[in-house]
Amino acid sequence: MIGRANRVMGLGDDVPGRITRRPGGVALNVAVVLARSGLNPAVLGAVGRDVEGDALLAACSAMGVDTRHVFRSPDHPTDIYMAVEAEQGLVAAIADAAGLEAAGPAILAPLIDGPLGRTDAPFDGIVAIDGNLPPALLSDIAQHPAFAAADLRISPASPGKAERIAHLMGHPRATVYVNRAEAGLIAGRAFGDASEAARTLIASGVARAIVTDGGRPTVFATADGCISQTPPPVAVAHVTGAGDTLMAAHIVAERAGASRDEALTAALRAAAKHISTVPA
Repeated sequence: MIGRANRVMGLGDDVPGRITRRPGGVALNVAVVLARSGLNPAVLGAVGRDVEGDALLAACSAMGVDTRHVFRSPDHPTDIYMAVEAEQGLVAAIADAAGLEAAGPAILAPLIDGPLGRTDAPFDGIVAIDGNLPPALLSDIAQHPAFAAADLRISPASPGKAERIAHLMGHPRATVYVNRAEAGLIAGRAFGDASEAARTLIASGVARAIVTDGGRPTVFATADGCISQTPPPVAVAHVTGAGDTLMAAHIVAERAGASRDEALTAALRAAAKHISTVPA
């Protein structure tokens, strides 16, 4: 659920605007972009056995996302995310992920006990993971043999959950997608720009890192070096989901054989288009 006001908002402001409700969350946002690009993504997660859950799964299926492996919780309602956006960007957001956190290991069962993967036959495709998962579960993923061969694409979901993904930073096949503020929270220090942040993440053991910084240069870093590109200048219509779109577009480009420069360009263009398009 996202409320948008076309003016600057301050603490306590009560202003007119528009409120929309749509399926979302990092993993689902990524999956939707992948589906639109002709791929066949599946999502794992927890959804309540309620009307909202039924509607959410139906909407996902209609967008080409495989939901057969989603855990249906009998004890918790379907989770919800609420954000308030204004002219200056995101004002505030709350993620009620109680159902996801309570489900715990049941979420990952299809990748551990089949049919997607097993400990003795680990899944070797791309797995997009976000920081909404409980810290203990993220720690399990980092160490579990069922994820040893996976190409992990990791996003913290929000600055408030950035430190959670530290458990996954040392995975040898991990790509971390963060903004400069999130990188600072993970590293425990402030960074002056995305380049400094990305280099620090690599030095700490991250295999690959993409660090964004609003309209300033975005940096893609590996142990072999860094590349930097400035995002296309656009008028911002909304911001929620921009990082998810960037991750998804980067995945699509890499799967298509794009070079590092080409993949980063495609990702930045997709994110720019996303934030400059008014949601339906």
